[in-house]
Amino acid sequence: MADTSPTVRLAVAADAEEIWRLLEPMIRAGETFALDRDMSRDAALAYWLGTDETTFVAQDADGTIIGTYFLKANQAGGGRHVSNCGYVVAPHTTGRGVARTMAEHSFVIARSQGFTAMQYNFVIASNVRAVRLWEDLGFAIVGRLPGAFIHPTDGAVDALVMHRFL
Repeated sequence: MADTSPTVRLAVAADAEEIWRLLEPMIRAGETFALDRDMSRDAALAYWLGTDETTFVAQDADGTIIGTYFLKANQAGGGRHVSNCGYVVAPHTTGRGVARTMAEHSFVIARSQGFTAMQYNFVIASNVRAVRLWEDLGFAIVGRLPGAFIHPTDGAVDALVMHRFL
């Protein structure tokens, strides 16, 4: 049986449209990232492909981009040894391990860049699949921000701060 795991590579400028194809529905839904739901394409790509981060894409065997993530320092100065990431997966690939593959890739890259830990600052508690995956990958919930996120259908929900050592 052929390996159906996605491959992960560094994003290039030519990937911008496919990255936008992933970002736009996530942004418009307003359920998983604290971004303005009317954020423009240019603003979203500037956010995701910023100069302070390294961006990667996950591809299917046919080369279709099915996920993307960025990796950056969580803070400057004395906090720069802790990394931070954001991940987006194509909805039709949910449950295929794309997020897990990207997360595991991000741990390797973060370690290679000298990071000693990874922290997610604002994991939406109602995003149960993500919370379960991050816990399965060794993250601990180290903080809970009550009602910090206004979900479009659930109203005020908690945001979690999650951390793991690399």
